[in-house]
Order: sequence, then C-alpha cells, then structure tokens
Amino acid sequence: MNIHPEKNLSTEKYITASCLISHSIVYLNDKAVFENKADSVSAFLDNAYQHFDLKYPKFYKMDNLSKLGVLGSDIMLKENFIPGKYQPAETGIVLMNASASLDTDIKYYKTVSEIASPALFVYTLPNIVIGEICIRNNFKGENAFFVFKNFDGKFMARYVNNLFDNGVIEACICGWLELIEEKYKLVLLLVEKEKTNQSIVFTEDNINKIYGIDNG
Repeated sequence: MNIHPEKNLSTEKYITASCLISHSIVYLNDKAVFENKADSVSAFLDNAYQHFDLKYPKFYKMDNLSKLGVLGSDIMLKENFIPGKYQPAETGIVLMNASASLDTDIKYYKTVSEIASPALFVYTLPNIVIGEICIRNNFKGENAFFVFKNFDGKFMARYVNNLFDNGVIEACICGWLELIEEKYKLVLLLVEKEKTNQSIVFTEDNINKIYGIDNG
C-alpha cells in the first residue's frame, strides 16, 4: 500500500450505495429488487444477469465467485456511480471472505485426474474477482482481498479509512464476497467522500447493519 503521510487528514466518508445478494434475493440500497428461486447458484446468477440486462458476454466464462462479484458491483454502480467521476487510479476495491477461491479450487481439482481445465485454473485465486471488476469498470486503484473466518466490519472500516486518509483513493468498493458450493452471500458498499441524499456515514456500526440486512 502506498502511504502518503503528508495527506493524512481524516475526514468523514459516506456509504453512498450498497448491494446485498443472498438467499435468492438481490437488495439494492436496502430494497429488494430481484428474487429468483433457481435450482442452483449458477442458474440464479445467470438469471439475475439477464434480468438486469448487464450486457457483458464475458460473464458466462467466469467462475461463480467472479460472477457474483461482477453482478453485485454492476447492479450497485449502474444507478449510483457516474463513470469518469474519478480517475481510474482513484477507485479502490477491498473485499474479504471465508473460503477464498475454494469453490473453484475443488472444481479444478476434479479435472486434474483427466484433463486439467485452464478455464478453471485462472480462477483459483480469490483476488481474480477484483481483477474482473476492475477490467469491467476501468478501475486501477489500490485493491486487496482478505480471508477471515467471519465478516469483520471493524477491520474493513479501519483499512478503507486508512486508504482515504492517506490520499491513496477517492472512492472505494468494499465488502464481503463469499461463495462455496450452493451457499453464497455478497455485501458490497460504495464509499465516497461526498454526502448524498441517501448516504450514511461509513462506520463500523453502519457496515455491520447493512451486512445483517437479511439476518444471514
């Protein structure tokens, strides 16, 4: 991480948008905007992609973790983010989960006994989803992917605030992105310095409240 001590001026940040995807429901800014009881997580993700008309053919080539991340970030940013508002290097991404890329690791391992799948191998790192989101949106700022046993709102608040306070970023997509077999949960936040009509202060308490919106 590039730290610039001379810019270490603490200011309030705001959660200007959020997206939660869990239990077959998509929430945008605390409101349910899509529900689909598909037979599998893969089918649910594809159905949601089609419903929101995201128009990104590469989506179908991704592993499920990356699909979930790209889907959630697209839904959140589509109505809440102005392209070009920030320079590419000014928007960062900070994510965490509990299973890393284990869902894809298992699927890749099953192919090794016959013909190892290069298409799966490229997704056997959890931070690949960050790369997919960055490519999709031309983000080139600071990014990191952490693996914790449980969601840690305190760590998230401290880490992201540090990036802002040291002048590393001007906007950030942060949150939880977990997917293992048929269990999944995404909680993404868009954090910016400018206050909007619907924004709330970026604090540990508010992060945790959004994470627990579905009590899951």
